[in-house]
Amino acid sequence: MSDQPATPESTPQSTESELIAVRREKLGKIRDLGIDPYGAKFDTTTTPGKLKANFADNQAVTIAGRLLAIRDMGKSVFATIGDVEGRIQIYLNKKGVSETDWELYQLLDLGDWVGVEGESFTTGKGEPSVKVNKLTVLSKSLRPMPDKWHGVADRETKYRKRHLDLMSNEHSAEVFITRSRMIAEIRSFLHERDYLEVETPMLQSVAGGAAARPFETYHNALGMDLTLRIAPELFLKRLLVGGFTKVFELNRNFRNEGISRRHNPEFTMLEAYAAFGDFETMADMVEEMTCHLAEKFCGGLEIEHKDEEGNIVRTINLQRPWKRANYHDLIKEVAGDDFFDISPEARRAKCDQLGVQISEKMEDYEVVQQVFEKKVEEHTFDPCFVTRVASELIPLAKVTPGGKTVEVYELIINGQEISPGYSELNDPDLQRERLEHQAGGEEEQEIDHDFVETLENGMPPAGGIGIGIDRLIMMLTGASTIRDVVLFPLLKKKD
Repeated sequence: MSDQPATPESTPQSTESELIAVRREKLGKIRDLGIDPYGAKFDTTTTPGKLKANFADNQAVTIAGRLLAIRDMGKSVFATIGDVEGRIQIYLNKKGVSETDWELYQLLDLGDWVGVEGESFTTGKGEPSVKVNKLTVLSKSLRPMPDKWHGVADRETKYRKRHLDLMSNEHSAEVFITRSRMIAEIRSFLHERDYLEVETPMLQSVAGGAAARPFETYHNALGMDLTLRIAPELFLKRLLVGGFTKVFELNRNFRNEGISRRHNPEFTMLEAYAAFGDFETMADMVEEMTCHLAEKFCGGLEIEHKDEEGNIVRTINLQRPWKRANYHDLIKEVAGDDFFDISPEARRAKCDQLGVQISEKMEDYEVVQQVFEKKVEEHTFDPCFVTRVASELIPLAKVTPGGKTVEVYELIINGQEISPGYSELNDPDLQRERLEHQAGGEEEQEIDHDFVETLENGMPPAGGIGIGIDRLIMMLTGASTIRDVVLFPLLKKKD
């Protein structure tokens, strides 16, 4: 007994065009039987995965799925059908179906979608199965499935042709199902805490809410330049001014910048704002929400990250309470206690000793941030809320007394920023001043004066967060690159 199509479509050396030719011949024969090989509406009672999860013998069932394996024993067949959420075994006997259905089976291949009507039973080996009474073809696949044992081995093919990856790699399918369910759970978590979900514009006349290069476009009817949003922050704060007190948006943002294992130009972000709170209020909520997701979907608060061979590279410990540490103190630990006492020129020289690359154009606070990113952030794997960062870095946050730092956290897990959170700046005069300072020397950056004018109507004190959903899911699922948690990552066009 072997896993193969009922009628072998090729030899192992067959080319893809030869395989397609064989399948097209079968396609014609199905039509000759008076059967539409691309089916029609097919009412099901359950799915393969749900049937197996809630299995009981002697149920009349109607299910549909892709044909994933066939074990042909002559006059009887065991096969597997399924979708991304699960699979189940079916049993087909020549005497148990019509002559036409048996002829149809002979023309099926791995990858075809079929509908099955039958009765559930358990085999002698204890395998939940469905005895087929009626077989329906729903879609004839003209191209062969990826190799059963190796799936889609080439990473580029995996990302360019995600459908092949999903049909052959159960782990990939599980990751994306988990992603979908995690996002639904995030919504539920916030709804239970009285946050209202809203939608704000993706097309904006001024790109604001972050320091990033936008994608630019043009609206013909209005005759105006527009950008794809880099963040929804300024519109969500307008809603605080308007009277919303708890608000969130799960959105797509777009930044015309580099691509790496942690960056995709189009990414998913959660932003949430709570009037009358501060950055510590939001830190508490992020910690609670992340641990809730880990316990619900990951089996606990220890998250294993493995290499491609399955060896554990590290284990991230999410046990509460999470560490909270001062930005400057963390930098001193790696750069020396005197790092902030020496001159800017000496700090630059120190970067050479630390192996941190900087450019001549960097301002002093950017040099410091580069040290933080390379020597602290990239080496911090368990959760750490980094607090009291330099005021120049975040112009939309409330300044701490003394004006040198701002009331923020940056949550670092797995060597990357997962979430920033602020006590939001609601002083319109100070906000205008700080935005103008940030825009200085940046030709592509324009200040959103309408937002500042909105603040003059009065925004309540508030805490706000952003969470990079793709990075959060990377951390929780153990993915090594953002491309493994984004269904269709942006790739360079093939020549």
